[in-house]
Amino acid sequence: MSIVVDPVAGTAHHAASPPGVDARTDADARWLARAVELATANVSEGGGPFGAVVVADGVEVAVGQNRVTRDLDPTAHAEVQAIRAACRATGTFALDGMTLYTSCEPCPLCLAACLWARLDRVVFSADRQDAARGGFDDSAFYELFARDRATWDRTRVVARRVPGSTDPFDAWLAHTARTAY
Repeated sequence: MSIVVDPVAGTAHHAASPPGVDARTDADARWLARAVELATANVSEGGGPFGAVVVADGVEVAVGQNRVTRDLDPTAHAEVQAIRAACRATGTFALDGMTLYTSCEPCPLCLAACLWARLDRVVFSADRQDAARGGFDDSAFYELFARDRATWDRTRVVARRVPGSTDPFDAWLAHTARTAY
């Protein structure tokens, strides 16, 4: 599996494309425009300025818009919403072979969701500096993750072993009908 988080599309050429035109780049631009359209429309609907589209084989599978403030859900980012909808639509938690187009560079939460979903590609338009200009600055998270957890000043993350800490994993490993992921 490879995850490509790149605002510039790949270089694959298709036979149907006119000479000198990269069909994948053209398709990427169209899907990014769709994500930007969703993000812009979402602002007037009470959501944040983020939109995302999951695409498989040139077909829209699902969309997502940022619903954090509207739904009072800090995990309701556009990318997460699109991944959730795509998983429901396809009946699987693994989105291999699919691309997520997003109006803005994914934050750490969304990037982790993309990795867990096994998306083949993530293509974004605006970057983290654009998001920061709009009041969505993720740099504090990137800086925080680079520090020792003991130095975190807001949300403390503490490990404490209790008896049975590994029981859930033992049960998982013993469960022969489990779905590996």
